[in-house]
Amino acid sequence: MENKNDSLLIDDTLYETNLTYKFINRKKYVPHDPSKLLAFIPGTITDIFINEGDDVQRGKSLLVLEAMKMKNDVKSPVDGVIKKIHVNKGDNVMKNQLIIEFNLKN
Repeated sequence: MENKNDSLLIDDTLYETNLTYKFINRKKYVPHDPSKLLAFIPGTITDIFINEGDDVQRGKSLLVLEAMKMKNDVKSPVDGVIKKIHVNKGDNVMKNQLIIEFNLKN
């Protein structure tokens, strides 16, 4: 595959470079969205303690994510209202899979 030629401007100096296929097709940076809770490890959802529409405070237990025979108590990272629960009890989740969405409190 052919490399793509591109120009970079750094400190008022223009550089010509070849961007590699790997660089062009890299996973783009996505800033953290505090209204979304992602699985931090692959595993199985063994318990869910909340329902959609529930008010939650930072530190409240939301669910249990079992991975490698360890039960991880997943707590709310924010104050808010549960907008959507994307998993059910018994579901297997992958790392970085969306689990819960929040409506944040100001």
